[in-house]
Amino acid sequence: MAERFTSREVVKLTGITPRQLQWWDERGIVVPERVGRRRMYVLEDLAEVAVICELRKRGFSLQRVRKVMRFLEREFGKRLAETVSGACDYHLLTDGRSLYLETSAAQIVDILKNARQPMLTVCLSDTVRQVRAILRNGPRKGAGVAPVPRLLRRKKAS
Repeated sequence: MAERFTSREVVKLTGITPRQLQWWDERGIVVPERVGRRRMYVLEDLAEVAVICELRKRGFSLQRVRKVMRFLEREFGKRLAETVSGACDYHLLTDGRSLYLETSAAQIVDILKNARQPMLTVCLSDTVRQVRAILRNGPRKGAGVAPVPRLLRRKKAS
C-alpha cells in the first residue's frame, strides 16, 4: 500500500499554504484521495505539489503550470510526478516566457538552436528525489520539517 500524507504533512514538507492546497484540490490541480472528510495524499501527489510550488516560486502562473501538466498527460499518458521520477531525468527549460521539456541532450540542442539567452532549468527529478530523501531520513530532532530546497542550474545556449 502506498504511503499516505495528511494535508498538514504536505504543508510542512512543501511549504505550500493550507488554503492553496485546498484550492488546488477544488480546482482539480492535485486531487488527493478522501478518507471521510480528510484529504490523504500519496507520494506522487506530494511530489507533484513540490514541483508545482517550485515552478510557482519561479514566476510561472498556475495556468501555465496546468498547461504543462496537461501536455505531459496527453503526450506521455502520465502525471507530472510519474514523468519526472524513476529512471527518466526530464527537465523543464524556460527562456523566461515559455516552458520546454528536455528529454535528452539532443532534444535540448534542437530546442535551444536559435536561443540567444541563458535558459533556466528546473530539475524536477531532483525535486522528487529530495522529497523522497526527506521522507526516508526524517526531520532532525528539534528542527521541524523544512520545505523542499530549491534546485536550479543555468544552461547557456550555444
